[in-house]
Amino acid sequence: MNASQDHAAIILLLLALLGTVLLIGALLTIVVRRYLRARRAARAGRRTPAEFRGDRLFQSSVFQCPNRWVAIKSANLQAVQAALGLHNPTPCSWADGMARVGDQKLFVSPPVNGWVLVVGPLLPEPSEDVDVCFRFLQRLSRELGEVQFFSVNRAVGHHAWARFERGRAVRGYAWAGETLWNQGHKTWGERKLGLKCFEYFEGDSRPHFTQFEPVRSNAEKVLSLASLWSVDPTSVDDSMLTDAFGIAGDLSQARPR
Repeated sequence: MNASQDHAAIILLLLALLGTVLLIGALLTIVVRRYLRARRAARAGRRTPAEFRGDRLFQSSVFQCPNRWVAIKSANLQAVQAALGLHNPTPCSWADGMARVGDQKLFVSPPVNGWVLVVGPLLPEPSEDVDVCFRFLQRLSRELGEVQFFSVNRAVGHHAWARFERGRAVRGYAWAGETLWNQGHKTWGERKLGLKCFEYFEGDSRPHFTQFEPVRSNAEKVLSLASLWSVDPTSVDDSMLTDAFGIAGDLSQARPR
């Protein structure tokens, strides 16, 4: 009786092992077929849907997401250059301009749907001095009209956005561990996105765990707000360009003041 049970157990074990081998073989067959199909498509000059989506998401965008940028409602690069006070301005392509953005450079983009984007790491940082940021935007707006500002640091959750018209702050919000700036009423775009804007002195400078989620959500939605207000810089592609060249310049004479 015991010998018969042992024999049955061995048969069941062998059947289970055979089933596992067959399953692994089937999975490998599926993987190999997909690989061969992709190679045939490549040789035929076709792209798979995944490759097309990857191109759209990562290759068509002129800008990767900057930490800070200004959007100016204008198509006049020379006027923007003059208002910024760029030193040693140099016409350059989008790729060149973004490559040259460094500690002493700003890049002024060609017009995109009626907006000029200004990118550079030395644009004013609200967490360092929110008053400097305010004065910089106010001055630009007095000279250029409608000016928008966006800032995001996903690593720590800091974020800011602002709109100025003819030198007047229509809306301003900045958060960096606490609320640094909250001026004007929430815009339609902020309400649509469900952005949480803390009042001054709401909580302490060490945010409670209940604040973490809205802070993270705000930081993730800065690009969406830019899209509703003006232009999401990561959505820009060649089809949106009205001019092939922008302007790169030194920041030595373009520091916020």
